[in-house]
Amino acid sequence: MRTFRIDYERELNEEQQKVVFSSGGPSLVIAGAGSGKTRTITYRVAWLLENGTPPQSILLATFTNKAAREMLHRVEFLLGIETRNLWGGTFHHICNLILRREAQRIGYNPGYTILDREDQKDFLEICVEGLDINTRERRFPKGDVLLNVITLSRNTLRSIESILKEYHPHFLEWAERIAQIAALYQDRKRTLNVMDYDDLLCYVWLLFHDEPDVRRYYGRLFQHVLVDEYQDTNLIQAEIVDALAEVNRNLLVVGDDAQSIYSFRGANFENIIRFPERYPDCRIYKLETNYRSTKSILQLANQIIRHNVRQFPKELRPVRESGEKPVVVPTRDVLEQADFVASKILDLRDRGYSLNDMAVLYRAHYQSMELQMELTRRNIPFEIRSGIRFFEQAHIKDVVAYLKIVVNPLDEVAWKRVFKLYPGIGKATAEKIWQVIQDSPDPIGRLSETEVQELVPSSALEGFRSLLTLLQELEKLDSAPASAIQVILKGGYEAYLQSHYRNAYDRIQDIEELATFALRYDSLEKFLNELVLVGSMEGDTVVRGGTPDEKLTLSTVHQAKGLEWPCVFVIWLCEGGFPSSPNIGKRENIEEERRLFYVACTRAKDFLFLTYPEHVQGFTDRSLLRRPSRFIQELDGSCYHKYILYKER
Repeated sequence: MRTFRIDYERELNEEQQKVVFSSGGPSLVIAGAGSGKTRTITYRVAWLLENGTPPQSILLATFTNKAAREMLHRVEFLLGIETRNLWGGTFHHICNLILRREAQRIGYNPGYTILDREDQKDFLEICVEGLDINTRERRFPKGDVLLNVITLSRNTLRSIESILKEYHPHFLEWAERIAQIAALYQDRKRTLNVMDYDDLLCYVWLLFHDEPDVRRYYGRLFQHVLVDEYQDTNLIQAEIVDALAEVNRNLLVVGDDAQSIYSFRGANFENIIRFPERYPDCRIYKLETNYRSTKSILQLANQIIRHNVRQFPKELRPVRESGEKPVVVPTRDVLEQADFVASKILDLRDRGYSLNDMAVLYRAHYQSMELQMELTRRNIPFEIRSGIRFFEQAHIKDVVAYLKIVVNPLDEVAWKRVFKLYPGIGKATAEKIWQVIQDSPDPIGRLSETEVQELVPSSALEGFRSLLTLLQELEKLDSAPASAIQVILKGGYEAYLQSHYRNAYDRIQDIEELATFALRYDSLEKFLNELVLVGSMEGDTVVRGGTPDEKLTLSTVHQAKGLEWPCVFVIWLCEGGFPSSPNIGKRENIEEERRLFYVACTRAKDFLFLTYPEHVQGFTDRSLLRRPSRFIQELDGSCYHKYILYKER
């Protein structure tokens, strides 16, 4: 009788044991939030090793190298052996290992180097220059946008034209030229023996497609293939996995269809939902025991996801029985919402929770603006995951720079920032213009003079003249900051964002929210003074009795996936806010938005607060009535408490 180093039956629950002890073949593990997914995969690897599977014949694909390292280090600790021969890491890491062996088959030298994102953008812009495209006659996408289009095209196996139609319709006229750029980009990389991250996946996919002997070799090499976060795989990654498991067919994929939220990055929901169609003989396991959240929070989460049509039905069951019901809080407007959240944070802190135990989640970054201001005023320290404070973002600073010029035409920093937004005007030209206009009693008017315009390259003159027209219009709007911001956006800055940033829509939303905020002020000077005051208060002063490193977390839901906090607030839960306006109308988009809401709620361990503003101010200074999010309306009122802030509403 075999003796095992690990007592699996003691360490794992019954659901997890079924996965770990599975006999092989294709298996789909639907791992609910907080159900011990990582633990299950770790013990499955250990089980295979304890049963004599050679480490070099196991492949573990994850979405971060950190996740793979943590799992393998845990296996080493449990078994007291080294796992260095086991193939573990991200898809890109694994594909890189394969290509180092097989590079010559695709026309590369094994010593190729890999471009980072900045290098890729620079490389693409060189290719644009090489094709002699006039990018100033009509607005043309910059390197970051080009890279996003080409990356999505390659990872989803869709045409450039198809990607432009869905994500960047304003550049559809350039589809043929962008396809030429993509082709030249590939050729030049091969000539210089460099690859980018997409190449690592795409060349392995092509290799397996075009070289059956190579596909069979790696298929025989890996007796067991395990994939973590399978719901986040794109089409190419799924097909690579299928090829690697083709011979031995011992494929175990672990994921949660209810947490598939990254379609904008190319993740393909169909991979997990149609896995049983591709593998009709697969076993389906479900991990439904949740170790994270209270029973009340899970009752609400189960109700949320039940409304999705395309899913693997599951019911999260709590280990923790006690706990307060989630709270739904309608507020008059976004200011009252910010006030409630800040007050409740201090209340929870008085009850013994650290700021580190709390997070505020939202659908889009602009939705945190009023809250950031309220937290700053109250000296409640916070950090933003993978982002920067609202008023420190480049696009907000750009818009504010235009306004500063109107209020103070001697603001050198603002002038130079604005000048450099226009094609053909760089640091040197901006400095020359500034030297001429700085002593003028009317610097804006001076822009129209021949002496100044002669300093501007002829290719940049049209854009420079549009700047003059814009600034003259802004001078007339000194008493209407919101209108001034709208004029900046529609006067060329919106097109600038679309050509320079892959997330242009999000940045435009930020600026529209800034304009809405500006409706409270009757002069540009008062508005700018408020921004200066908020910006000068860093929010670093820890509230009384705290520790120096104690900070509240602010995060989009996308950035919060995989994390957890005892106390979670989800804000802006009104129609058009969450779900977001562009996704209303298409069932598949609404289902992903509902999955996103589900992810947000399942981050909470002890307390969950769901808030929404009943009125949102629009550009016209009218207060627009907003309905509660359909995701709130779908809930049975018995699964939450509704908290009315004021009796007289």
